Amino acid sequence: MKAIYLDCFSGISGNMLLGAFLQAGVPKDYLSEELARLPVAADFQLQVDEVKKNGILAVYVDVKLTDQVHKHHQIHAHEHVQEHSHEHRTMQDIREMLEASTLSAEVKKQSLLIFGCLAEAEGKVHNMPADQMHFHEVGAVDSIVDIVGTAICLDYLDIEKIFVSRLNVGSGFVQCAHGTIMVPAPATAELLKSIPFYHKGAEKELTTPTGAAVVHALAEYAESLPVDLLTEQIVYGAGTWELDIPNVLRIYIGKYKEQHESKHYLIETNIDDMNPQIYGYIYERLFEAGALDVWTTPIFMKKNRPAQKLSVLVDEAHKEGCCDIVFEETSSIGMRICSVEQRREATRRVAHVETKYGDVSCKISAYKGKIVSISAEYEDCKRLAAEHRVPFKLVQQEALQELRARLGE
Repeated sequence: MKAIYLDCFSGISGNMLLGAFLQAGVPKDYLSEELARLPVAADFQLQVDEVKKNGILAVYVDVKLTDQVHKHHQIHAHEHVQEHSHEHRTMQDIREMLEASTLSAEVKKQSLLIFGCLAEAEGKVHNMPADQMHFHEVGAVDSIVDIVGTAICLDYLDIEKIFVSRLNVGSGFVQCAHGTIMVPAPATAELLKSIPFYHKGAEKELTTPTGAAVVHALAEYAESLPVDLLTEQIVYGAGTWELDIPNVLRIYIGKYKEQHESKHYLIETNIDDMNPQIYGYIYERLFEAGALDVWTTPIFMKKNRPAQKLSVLVDEAHKEGCCDIVFEETSSIGMRICSVEQRREATRRVAHVETKYGDVSCKISAYKGKIVSISAEYEDCKRLAAEHRVPFKLVQQEALQELRARLGE
């Protein structure tokens, strides 16, 4: 599959991503034509320049606002402060804007996923439901272009997997719509909770909320360049700053060769003479011992006896421990152990939606860069159903409806 590695030694922002993707071969005319499908297309133009940052050739993308909206120009998170009034947009406004566009379904979905992560982070910082958040900087035309443009470029390049390094967030303080705040900005810090970051260099904001939202929504952390990523191209997107280090985002692009040699095993045994009450306890013990999955299948054995086939999926490190438990806790006197040739997993992200019953965690699963499944957390739905004395399915349905709306489905 085609994959990229984001080397964020000088941070990451929306225009750095766009610059790198253009250097990678996305035609400027194609990007401009696709962005022209947005309702705000008349409000901006793309200016693309080749620049050198500490001697490194990179592409710099600037979103130039037209005269019609120049008076509403916002603070761009990775640019100097401008003295202009703010245009506020809610998540609902952005969703309606994207739904009104003629962009492809996949670009809309990926854009909404990034915006949704950002809205959730901002909402948590300001103690507001995500859909009611009034964006300031992120509601600006240039940031909308950065996020939607990134989704367009990923789709054009057919990127299926994204890895990211530790992020340099910069240091010091930055001006925003709420005044002077620390680096990283609160929403940026919220988005990077599961990804290592550090402070180094000039007192600048090197990682913006937009860049952090892309990473949070789409990328998987890798301590260094994955050994299975066969690099075919290295590109550079330029940031705004002139620093002691090159203010560029470096992206490695290539083919990611997934490991086909599996170190997972399937343990199976047929049982026809055990009290079924014991299975629940065995499940608990096996999961505590490191089993990846445990299940039973109704079968018939010799003399047409109804029985259960107990199956345990486990990695090599926990195989022996799980075998011991099966012998200790069941009536089995033998088992089959088969090597699993491959085990593939979708990338999973957790999103929180606000329902009239309360907050529900939802799981978004993506495979090869595309959303393949969404689900509402069982325990949250169960708790809220009991608290409000309503059917479980009502809580679950509303949570999924809210999540689908956020994703533009």
